[in-house]
Amino acid sequence: MAREACGTLRIGDEGRMVTLAGWVHRVRDLGGITFVDLRDGSGLVQLVFRDIPEAHDLSLEDVIRIRGTVRRRESPNPKLPTGEIEVVVEELEMLSKSKPLPFPVDTDEPRASEETRLRYRFLDLRRERMQRNLHMRHKVSLAIRNYLSTQGFVEVETPYLTRSTPEGARDFLVPSRLEPGKFYALPQSPQLFKQTLVISGVERYFQIVRCFRDEDLRADRQPEFTQLDLEMAFLEDPDELFTVIEGLVVHVFREAIGVELEAPFPRISYAEAMLRYGSDKPDLRFGMEIVDVTELFRGCGFRVFAEAVERGEVVRALPVPGAAVKSRSELKRLEERAVELGLGGVAWAKFTLEGVSSPIAKFTSEELLRRAAEKAGAGERDLLLLAAGPAGTVAEALGTLRVELARELGLVPKGAWALCWIVDFPLFKLDDEEGRIISEHHPFTSPHPDDIPLLETDPLKVRARSYDLVINGVEIASGSIRIHRRDLQERIFKLLGLTEEEAREKFGFLLRALEYGAPPHGGIAFGLDRMVMMLAGESSIREVIAFPKTATGACPLTGAPAEVTEEQLRELHLRLES
Repeated sequence: MAREACGTLRIGDEGRMVTLAGWVHRVRDLGGITFVDLRDGSGLVQLVFRDIPEAHDLSLEDVIRIRGTVRRRESPNPKLPTGEIEVVVEELEMLSKSKPLPFPVDTDEPRASEETRLRYRFLDLRRERMQRNLHMRHKVSLAIRNYLSTQGFVEVETPYLTRSTPEGARDFLVPSRLEPGKFYALPQSPQLFKQTLVISGVERYFQIVRCFRDEDLRADRQPEFTQLDLEMAFLEDPDELFTVIEGLVVHVFREAIGVELEAPFPRISYAEAMLRYGSDKPDLRFGMEIVDVTELFRGCGFRVFAEAVERGEVVRALPVPGAAVKSRSELKRLEERAVELGLGGVAWAKFTLEGVSSPIAKFTSEELLRRAAEKAGAGERDLLLLAAGPAGTVAEALGTLRVELARELGLVPKGAWALCWIVDFPLFKLDDEEGRIISEHHPFTSPHPDDIPLLETDPLKVRARSYDLVINGVEIASGSIRIHRRDLQERIFKLLGLTEEEAREKFGFLLRALEYGAPPHGGIAFGLDRMVMMLAGESSIREVIAFPKTATGACPLTGAPAEVTEEQLRELHLRLES
């Protein structure tokens, strides 16, 4: 008799003889009778053993096969899909005995350290929660492939062994045995290959691809990660790509978690996002928008703010709803947190029916504070946080406080999804350590046509034709319109400090391709791990990757990275220095 799935049995199967196989999930030995919950990929079913001595020796995670008859349960379990029936076992076969477990796998909550979980990942992945995450990842990948296929995209694989190119992070290098002293690099992204593909006539390319970056890790970063990569030929207006991507995201949310999103998504310029939210990845699930009140405090009696305005700095206000009940100690902690975030000039004002309470009230008028509150949309019983300093410092600090306070005060609605596009990023930024400009996105990003005359005269004012997709305050995808003319690409390389020889050495094959009829093109890359993490309700991408690394880049399961033999090193013409 063929094996059947445990979780598919129902009351309609009553009286049938079935063969089941799976893991022992729970055991309840009552002496003359033993109850076992048997688990396979489809779910759980209760087994009943009578007069089978071997059943008394069953332990958790043993793998068994049984034959038995389905019958109606005397006490149904409404929490299980199979809760109306049970299987009375007639034959038991032990397929594999399990050692005592280092941690339980019958709970959604991990009861072990991350190191232990990853060392015994084959056990950790048996937990229902982890199985759900793997299934979620599969559903998302399947939805992506199905949707993009209907939109005329072709999935093309690109090489893992390529050459090292400067893309912002350190490369993982692979020594060549056949060409001693030369190295491959694992790709940080398929950027150059996907541009080459559209030049090759693949007008709509995509790939769910592994990428590699040798950089410091954190909860949402791994040395190897997966992204959805896509590129479109003849793309000159980002709106065309936005329409495709919005359709994709709507489809993925519908298929993966049954949520209907509204498109089109809002579009916010980088400058506006930094002003209103203090972040280029704003969380739009709640209000608390930052407001510029610089002119209100010009020449005011509070010297810290007045002098900041005279220096050309800014004064901005963050309204905090319903926070007037905060104690002095809480307000003191808020001030200390603001200082930690780099704010030297910071103050607060509370508004009540009785008046305004503020440490700077004696230096300025109540009317001025109320005007600032009115501009910021703060009302009675609200708190207004005021900060002065350089625009970038104030934006970043208030943006961080905005998110922290919203979470602390319970202002982030559960189950809400807020998506937006961030556009018009700067093309370059200043590297303070090296004292030169570097790419904000990557060196293949097209400058805004209106700003091309500023490239040599005022490069930091040049806008990029780049864009990010943000979901609930998390950057989920990033892309741009690419440069498709060799002369403009070489001009950008020169501005970034690359000589003609260096540009040819590092990017010669792309420059060569741009001379042979390159269409306008652009694309985007999604962090697939990050997207699945959010859809699964997890806080770390390690929870949605089957075999992740630790925060130090180690794999406790396999023991990687590990030493290699002297013979292997000699074959590669390498030696280790002590």
